[in-house]
Amino acid sequence: MAKTLVIVESPAKAKTIEKFLGKSHYTVKASVGHVRDLPKSKLGVDIENDFDPQYINIRGKGDVIKELKKEAKKSKKVYLATDPDREGEAISWHLAHILNLDENEQCRIEFNEITKDAIKKAIKSPRNIDLSLVDAQQARRVLDRLLGYQISPILWQKIRKGLSAGRVQSVTTKLICDREKEINAFIPKEYWTLELDAKTEKNEDINFKFHSKKNEKIEIENEEMINNILDDIKGKKLNVVSIESKSRKKSAPKPFTTSMLQQEAANKLSFTTKKTMSIAQELYEGIDIEKETVGLISYIRTDSKRISEEAKEKAKDYILGEIGENYYKNVEDKKDKKESKKVQDAHEAIRPTYVDKTPNSIKEYLTKDQFKLYNLIWRRFVASQMEDSVFDILNVECKIDDYIFKATGSKLKFDGYTKIYNFTDREDKILPTINEGDILDIEDIIPTQHFTQPPARFTEASLVKTLEELGIGRPSTYAPTIATILNREYVEKQGTSLHPTELGIIVTDILEKNFQKFIDADFTAQMESKLDEIEEGHMEWKDVVKESYEPLKEAIEIAKESIEKINMDEETDEVCENCGEKMFIKYGRFGKFIACKNYPECKTTKPLVNKIGVKCPKCHEGDIILRKSKRGKAFYGCSKYPECDFVAWNKPTGELCSECGSYMVEKATKGEIKVVCSNKECKNLNNKENDNIKTTNENSEN
Repeated sequence: MAKTLVIVESPAKAKTIEKFLGKSHYTVKASVGHVRDLPKSKLGVDIENDFDPQYINIRGKGDVIKELKKEAKKSKKVYLATDPDREGEAISWHLAHILNLDENEQCRIEFNEITKDAIKKAIKSPRNIDLSLVDAQQARRVLDRLLGYQISPILWQKIRKGLSAGRVQSVTTKLICDREKEINAFIPKEYWTLELDAKTEKNEDINFKFHSKKNEKIEIENEEMINNILDDIKGKKLNVVSIESKSRKKSAPKPFTTSMLQQEAANKLSFTTKKTMSIAQELYEGIDIEKETVGLISYIRTDSKRISEEAKEKAKDYILGEIGENYYKNVEDKKDKKESKKVQDAHEAIRPTYVDKTPNSIKEYLTKDQFKLYNLIWRRFVASQMEDSVFDILNVECKIDDYIFKATGSKLKFDGYTKIYNFTDREDKILPTINEGDILDIEDIIPTQHFTQPPARFTEASLVKTLEELGIGRPSTYAPTIATILNREYVEKQGTSLHPTELGIIVTDILEKNFQKFIDADFTAQMESKLDEIEEGHMEWKDVVKESYEPLKEAIEIAKESIEKINMDEETDEVCENCGEKMFIKYGRFGKFIACKNYPECKTTKPLVNKIGVKCPKCHEGDIILRKSKRGKAFYGCSKYPECDFVAWNKPTGELCSECGSYMVEKATKGEIKVVCSNKECKNLNNKENDNIKTTNENSEN
């Protein structure tokens, strides 16, 4: 009996869906991603013929295509069930072309989650392929190809082979380079804070912070100003002039969009964007639980915070039944003011498909990382349907003459959504009993000097947030974009911070001088808006491409002539043992290496060893060198490897801990580097502090 063929993108998804539909009536096969694309060996866009894309079957996909054709031929019906977005729609369109399906046939099905009900519902509601969605994807693909394939060869000629430029990757690299310029140009500004430790009538401690003078907020800018205040308040007491008690609510968070999931997973779980999307894909496609394959979360590429009524009801039942009636809040979907004009609102936010499958109840079926991410998604969704948390806030204002000092206490009154979604350790700050008119003795006066800090370097989380705010790319492109600029060595990670490399700065400088428009954040954001217009059927995709290509063509011709060749080789003190010429640090396909000046005629080469000037704390013979893991993360190892297996993520300083004798390391935290003991049991911090006046760094948040 002829079956119905359902084609999805991944084998894991095919396996899950076939179990839901049953093998007796359905055959489910995977395209394993795209089956047709532009050729890699040439531009693949016929510029003279209205930018017609020259698609070919992807090399290596011959067997997959052959099998799909064979199954389609013997099937009574073919359904294309690729992902519910532009890319998925384009894959379905290409599949329809390869399988000779009628364009007017209702062969496209889509679903937001891989559950039995969602799949069976989708099978009953097929539709035509959405050509506007396809056109938006084609416009993006052709624009990226025109820009990348015509600018990249210029970089190969002028700098070295293997470099690339891209509509999104080049703008992203520029953001990181621009931040580095801000940091380098930053001039620290001095300022001071003033705290008073006081005692109540019952001998209880209370801390006050300087607020203002004569009700006018002032910044204490230098030592002279702080000394004037200290002289004025010396020997005096604090007068309690007002006490204000109020309640403050903290709103429950919205459910996850793709970008928010990437940011939270980076901040709360220390996951890279690439790792987050990879694990989320596994949870979406299906996990084997008690001999059943279950798609645990809804579709992972979405800009929407919307939740279906059915999902809301399931959350409501869980909250009322398992947490308590007073924790449920009837949440209305309101458009976020910051939400982009166009969101993929056909999708929901990322949520669990079954609220009753709590993280702990299925923990044994998940890997450690799958559990962490599912726990984050599940808790975020349930919390989004819960009541706000409520705090009692107590503000105490005191005066010494015209100077005003304030103390603030807070106590959690009702935990609300934080009962489920609380990833930070928060402690109540309870102020002692105090009354208006009380006179308080000052026990200690604490002036502290600070210096403003430059803007912090981007982390993956803060970069994703900035890309989204600027409208650059789409959430689905953030992870591959960051991976690309790391792989190209335009950017490197030091701890969690993203630093531009010398290569990244040089490439960005060339692109900025010669293709400024095309690596401008506004241009890229406007292009995303035009892609949305195409998707909505308001613009023709070839018109958008033509409009963008005309200035690009002119810029390319000028750049070919005007850009001078850049030699990035660095001379060293070493001499070639074969021909006596100087040795140089050169760039190759796999990064830097040392070679003779006459290379490749003279074959003398050696690996580049990045010594940090510290002896190995384990063998005491080898030198500590900076290495990189396969994922591009920096670590430190011994030059005598494999004889000595010393490795560390943090940079050894060459000093030993005065407490336990272990080696000390530099540990990067937000905005500063601390010297700490490598022994986790030892809490020694090698921080220097003036006994009389403390000096601290005020860190700026991303």
